[in-house]
Amino acid sequence: MATSNHSSMTEFILEGLTKRPELQLPLFLLFLGVYVVTLVGNLGMILLIAISSQLHSPMYYFLSHLSFIDLCYSSVITPKMLVNFISEKNIISFLACMTQLYFFLIFALAEGYLLTVMAYDRYVAICSPLLYSVIMSSRVCWLLVLVAFILGFLSASAHTSAMVKLSFCRSHIISHYFCDVLPLLNLSCSDTHLNELLLFIIAGFNTLVPTLAVFISYAFIFYSILHIRSSEGRSKAFGTCSSHLMAVGIFFGSITFMYFKPPSSNSLEQEKVSSVFYTTVIPMLNPLIYSLRNKDVKKALRKVLVKK
Repeated sequence: MATSNHSSMTEFILEGLTKRPELQLPLFLLFLGVYVVTLVGNLGMILLIAISSQLHSPMYYFLSHLSFIDLCYSSVITPKMLVNFISEKNIISFLACMTQLYFFLIFALAEGYLLTVMAYDRYVAICSPLLYSVIMSSRVCWLLVLVAFILGFLSASAHTSAMVKLSFCRSHIISHYFCDVLPLLNLSCSDTHLNELLLFIIAGFNTLVPTLAVFISYAFIFYSILHIRSSEGRSKAFGTCSSHLMAVGIFFGSITFMYFKPPSSNSLEQEKVSSVFYTTVIPMLNPLIYSLRNKDVKKALRKVLVKK
């Protein structure tokens, strides 16, 4: 990074989630609890899938990677936020800020694409059950996960490369609790036209393509389910999709609200609430959704607990 790009800005101050001192400790305890549940839930899901032979299928292979992403995704944001609740000055260096932005974007985008891959997996399982093991081979599964991470890496690299070229001389206070794209662009005294164009193109592509792919997959899935004659078969097919649909709706819904709402509705408090939801709450909810609503996971968990 060229020194001239940020010679007037070697560090930032994060404004945090709230300016009210009396709320700092309660919020610290609340988000510490959320982070502990996130760590235990996602690590538990990864270990359960690894040691349970009945969960060694493409669906749970993708779910273990989703848990890994959620674990990393939350760890990029939450520990720094917890420190900021109990420290007097919420200082973050320029390098640490760009690093946080970079890894946040990688894991957020990879999660979106992995949820899309999981929708395709459900489509193959329900619409082509006889060819499922052939189509969703271990090599194909590995390649689909790799593509999800590569797309996250490329998009994050484009955003962060454009961000480090900006000059930040207006203010050193970020009106947020972590280094996100929009709050950083608001601080820059450089021309941010390229960054805004990148945000529009990349965010649009990375939201529209997965959303359309999920929508098309589920259109075929529902069409196939409606042609299943037995009510038990239909119920079982719906059951395998319900957890994933819930996770998709929560993730893409909060992302869309954050980045695609009308400019007139911009509210700092609304943005922070939306950000909290997709950076800390969703990584906690995903393992709970899949464990509480999935019979195979509950059965595998009972077996492990009985053995213990």
